[in-house]
Parts: sequence; C-alpha cells; structure tokens
Amino acid sequence: MNSQSVTGIEERFALAQSVAREAGKLALDYFKRRDTLVIETKRDLQDVVSVADREVEELIRNRFGEAYDTDGILGEEYGLEKGLSGYTWVVDPIDGTSPFVNGMPNWCVSIALLHEGIPVVGVIYAPCFDELFAARLGNGATLNGKPLTVDPKRTIQNAVTGFGANSHVTPASVGKIVEGILEAGGNFIRNGSGALMLAYVASGRLVGYYEPYMHAWDCLAGYCLVKEAGGWYHPFPAEGDRLTKGAQVLAAAPGAIDDLKKIAGL
Repeated sequence: MNSQSVTGIEERFALAQSVAREAGKLALDYFKRRDTLVIETKRDLQDVVSVADREVEELIRNRFGEAYDTDGILGEEYGLEKGLSGYTWVVDPIDGTSPFVNGMPNWCVSIALLHEGIPVVGVIYAPCFDELFAARLGNGATLNGKPLTVDPKRTIQNAVTGFGANSHVTPASVGKIVEGILEAGGNFIRNGSGALMLAYVASGRLVGYYEPYMHAWDCLAGYCLVKEAGGWYHPFPAEGDRLTKGAQVLAAAPGAIDDLKKIAGL
C-alpha cells in the first residue's frame, strides 16, 4: 500500500472507534427499554431483528457516508452499496440480536474496513461491558487501549474454544463440532455473538472460534483483531459478489490451529 492509503486507514480507524462507541450508546439505550421493541423474524423464528438493528445501522452508514462518501458499505440490514475509493465498510449494527432481545449482555457493534479485499481495520464494541476491541493492519490490536497478544502456549486442551451455528447448518453438523472438540480434549462455549467470540480469541479468553457458515459482517472485524493479536484465520472470500455470501469461519491462537482445522475439515 502507498503512503496515501496508509494515511486513509489511520483516519478511518479513528473514525471507526468513535462511530462504534456512538452506535453502541444508541444500541444500549434500546437494550435498556427492549420490552418496548417489536421483534420480527427473518429466515426462521431464531433469526430475529428489531428497529434497534436498523436504526443503529442507519447511524453508522450516515457517519461513514458523511466522512467518506466514495467508500462502499455492506451492512446486515441494508445490504451492499458499492463505492469508488477501494475501501468498503462491513458492519453488523448489533451482532447477537437474540441475546440482545432476551436481555443478555453478550452482543456487540462490529465494524470492519476492507481494502482490496483485506480486513485492514477491525473494531468491536461491547456496550454492556464498555469494552472496545480495536485493530489496524500492521499496528496491533488493543482492548480499551491495552495491547492484545494471543498466548502460544494455550491449546484446545488447556483453554476454551468457541463455536457457532445457525439455520444454515444441520443439527448433525453441530453435533459433530461438539464431538470433535470434546474428542480432542477440549471444552466449548457459545454465547450467541460470533463477532464477540472472535474478539475473545484476540484477547485470549478463547483459544479459537469455529462456525461452518457465517457472513462477512459477523467475522471480518474479528478476523482483523485476531490477526493483529498474533493469531491465524481461515480466509474469507471478500471479493466481488462473494462478499455478500456466507462462508466457513475459523480463527485460532497458534497452539489450536491444527486441532481446529481438523474439526473444521480443512
């Protein structure tokens, strides 16, 4: 990348953190009065959405549009608007809507920035915990300003692995994932927010995260965080029309890569 591109990333990185906090504040306000929300369903009865998701995404789109009107943006609720700058924002306004509407704190705002198909910025904000995970390509990852580095000594056997699933994944496949983790001597958790669990990989709370089918807005911010914290991720097809389709997602600390690749069939 040339110096102009790097400067652009730095400016956008600062904006992403500010917007994530502003969006998180709006989402938290809705969370505190969630009993007033009208909950709708999408693919199935577990795939829920509310006005909170839509209004938070509108806020994010407006902020980025005001600052960088030639950038593209992809959001879960309003789809893809292509840009001309070579940058594309990838946004999930509330990842973990099911925990959100059911009164659980494990949800977040997820913002990634792609440049030529590569996640160059990742920001995940968890308002209920006031935790801001932030990473920029080549500049490391932080949690509330403190550097994050994955521990190479942690493995699937001595740490906890996260996994996720949805209606795109068969019950039998979910059973095989659980079986694979347990057979490898590991333990697992699923908290309802794939983006937040990827942030937990970057912060060392989880040693890895696997989901057979996930969208770009759920994973790309977390991927940037994991990479910059010293971890590894399985590439997501982020070019062209593939950006709007789901794909297999896997991220891990070095000591868990081989075991999780085996479980994922990679």
